Amino acid sequence: MIELKSPQGIEKMRAAGKIVALTHKLVKEEAKPGVSTLKLDKLAEEFIRSQGAIPAFLNYNGYPATLCISIDNEVVHGIPTSKREIKEGQLVSIDVGAKKNGYFGDAARTFFVGQPDEMTARLIETTREALRRGIAQAMPGNFLGDISFAIQTCAEEKGFSVVRDLVGHGIGKKLHEEPQVPNYGNPKTGIPLKANMAIAIEPMINIGTWMVRILDDNWTVVTADGSLSAHFENTILITEKGPEILTKA
Repeated sequence: MIELKSPQGIEKMRAAGKIVALTHKLVKEEAKPGVSTLKLDKLAEEFIRSQGAIPAFLNYNGYPATLCISIDNEVVHGIPTSKREIKEGQLVSIDVGAKKNGYFGDAARTFFVGQPDEMTARLIETTREALRRGIAQAMPGNFLGDISFAIQTCAEEKGFSVVRDLVGHGIGKKLHEEPQVPNYGNPKTGIPLKANMAIAIEPMINIGTWMVRILDDNWTVVTADGSLSAHFENTILITEKGPEILTKA
């Protein structure tokens, strides 16, 4: 069942979303060569708690950390550790969620440590643009497939592929709600979009094949061919006037 958000719920989601956006800003500033991914994780946890919120991912279905930090060919769910340090020349994707007053916000960002080559820079910008195009379709009167088709088209016209085994999702009182939001599909298909629906749109785009596999830690998802992957996500509120990004500082 898809829940339409109340005015009170929307305000709470805005508060949670702002905390997520500020956490991203803080973590990116500290994600320098030589810094362990665990240090970034603890920094994020401390900040989220200082804002009167709780980390959404920590202990969610057994996940052991506040952040997902996925590097290079890791698509999502990379687990921070004290032994893994950020290095020059890495493609880093960070996913974070926060819960405040019973409502969630969720967002992901990808950046390169140093100066990326042309292909990597194009991957990052394409994934960012795919998110923008998907968000632009999040309007009453459109369909879920319009979002999916916009993302897929953006990726494939640049020669990249969209991950098909992982999807965006509804969000609100739960981190993952209905509906699922695939990053591929056909226009004018799927459920109709309505005002006061909240969804997390999150394209995951690979340089090579769209296929992925899960490592032995049972969390980290990597590209099947070892190619680089980028991930951008925002929590979106659909309004009568168009999409509102809730995870923007």
